[in-house]
Amino acid sequence: MEHVIDLDAVGQVFAASDGGSVTALQDVQLHLRRNEFVSLIGPSGCGKSTILRLIAGLLRPTSGLIRIFDTPVTEPRDEIGMVFQKPTLLPWLTVLDNITFPMKHKYGRVTVQEHARARELLRMVGLTDFGHKRPGELSGGMQQRVAIARSLLHDPDILLMDEPFSALDALTRDEMSFELLRIWSERPKTVVFVTHSIQEALLLSDRIVVMSARPGKVDDVIDVPLPRPRDMATLADPLFTEMANAIRVQVFSRAPA
Repeated sequence: MEHVIDLDAVGQVFAASDGGSVTALQDVQLHLRRNEFVSLIGPSGCGKSTILRLIAGLLRPTSGLIRIFDTPVTEPRDEIGMVFQKPTLLPWLTVLDNITFPMKHKYGRVTVQEHARARELLRMVGLTDFGHKRPGELSGGMQQRVAIARSLLHDPDILLMDEPFSALDALTRDEMSFELLRIWSERPKTVVFVTHSIQEALLLSDRIVVMSARPGKVDDVIDVPLPRPRDMATLADPLFTEMANAIRVQVFSRAPA
């Protein structure tokens, strides 16, 4: 199957405030296929978010090479959408205007077609009746749905998600996970999803990348054989519980003392 994203011997070193340096990533090898859902898990500080920023072209690797569709990544690219931990919506704009804001900011205008797509995305994320509302009138989960819709406006081939549900309560987080599965099934994309939740990674992913403690390396890549489509019954599957326990032991054994 065609590779969409390739990380070859990627390393990332950051300058420290004391004049030294911090090695965040070391010799990362990772290859992602088209329309594959891959989660990154591992101890805090192992470089998961750094990998997303490198793929997005927001950082340049200290060593190694990152390619998308076999082209080296040197800057941000239009085929990538990104969702962060917080929705970062503009409070003075309506929900619909927040979704179309990237086009307004980049091109100075929003086309009729883009407005129509924004309304279709609102429908997709279950917010058809909220386009005229301001972000402050929405719950945290609803705001994150708007952020996801905004990232999908230009229909990117790749969606990068950096712990997008971490600030939500447990029930809303589960709801958003199933919502994301539905959106992904309707409009398949290559998704790279950072999370600290092993259950979330198992529910969503085709493969799970387990990172080692800093300097982050790919410790293991685990195939998730749970059948799709996935729903609440998936959480009760004995294989789900067995895999969650095994991954938990693996992650904790790699965490720094």
